[in-house]
Amino acid sequence: MQAGKAGDALVPRARFPLLRDAPDLVYLDSASSAQKPDVVIDRLVNFYRHEYANIHRGLYPLSEEASDAYDKARARVARFLGATRNEIIFTRNATEAINLVAHAYGDSQLRPGDLILTSLLEHHANIVPWQLLKERRRLRLAAIPIDSAGNIDLARYEMLLAREPKLVAITAAANTIGTVTPLPKMIAMAHAAGALVLVDAAQAAPHLPIDVRSLDCDFLAITGHKLYGPDGIGALFVKEAIMDDLPPFLGGGGMIRSVTIEHTEFAHGPRRFEAGTPAIGPAIAFASALDFIEEIGFPALAGHDAALATYAAERLPEISGLNIIGAPKERIGIMSFTMDGLHPHDIGTLLGESGVCLRAGHHCAQPLMDHFGITGTARISFAAHNTTQDIDRLVDSLARVRQMLR
Repeated sequence: MQAGKAGDALVPRARFPLLRDAPDLVYLDSASSAQKPDVVIDRLVNFYRHEYANIHRGLYPLSEEASDAYDKARARVARFLGATRNEIIFTRNATEAINLVAHAYGDSQLRPGDLILTSLLEHHANIVPWQLLKERRRLRLAAIPIDSAGNIDLARYEMLLAREPKLVAITAAANTIGTVTPLPKMIAMAHAAGALVLVDAAQAAPHLPIDVRSLDCDFLAITGHKLYGPDGIGALFVKEAIMDDLPPFLGGGGMIRSVTIEHTEFAHGPRRFEAGTPAIGPAIAFASALDFIEEIGFPALAGHDAALATYAAERLPEISGLNIIGAPKERIGIMSFTMDGLHPHDIGTLLGESGVCLRAGHHCAQPLMDHFGITGTARISFAAHNTTQDIDRLVDSLARVRQMLR
């Protein structure tokens, strides 16, 4: 897609029904969940209106066509990630994907005393499942430190790798301050130390190209609702050689080859981990969302992120007592800030009253908040429809809030 001048929208608001119908709304919360373009909504609605049937069970044309669309959606996700279709498991979201790995891999492969590494940048979804696994399997868990700017401390990471962890679970981009982690280097270092690597790419995937072959990660999780797709659908990449050795996560229909009262023979490949009727419509619409993103193009998205982040970094300090949290070397379109004398929740509420939507709180990243010595932040996050005018509206609203407190 051809970009306009820096700070213009990459995609017109008119392609997003909610934004089209609310012209005065400024939506700066895409890191939580992105707005849905017409092409995604239309694909979902069309499936339910004209194409719906359950899959892989019916021998009638409607079911076979739905099955084919679902299978093509899996192949579309695989292409988006540089994987094969046999390496893509559909899940409800990235959180379920990480929990699947914790149960299927962690419970079957890890032994008491084994070490898992995560980091201080992580969303709780990449911390809590490992804590639960730690308790179940009597494991050890440690966090990779970060510096005062919010970058991974690679020297400390190397020291932790000397303790021979079995798994490194790391974000590709931090959900609170936008830090892009040096994944290629970190993954190579982990493999050299004998560890497998899980990547939480939920925040990175809408902004950066992901190629699992180039990264050489072992597991990688994404979620549809941050990728302009439906909620209730996500995907987990698992290297095929690893997947073959994993037991099922859930039991039921769809994930079996044969069942007797005494014994079950499970399906091979991704279907072993997809018990029950899946989210058929959301998976099919998810494929349309990935088409939408690739139509825009990641070079354009990266330039857009950089232009808006630069503009926001220039304008936000105009507000007295506003503090931008973190200054990572490389970031996606996410920034967090605090304001002296004002709780983040109050910022979110007051700005919401003027039609500016942002996130407020600890953002499911309390260890990171502790690192910075704060309890929460206000967070803005950019999408293809955002403009410098949106940031102007944000700054004007913040100025009014500050004036109210004087």
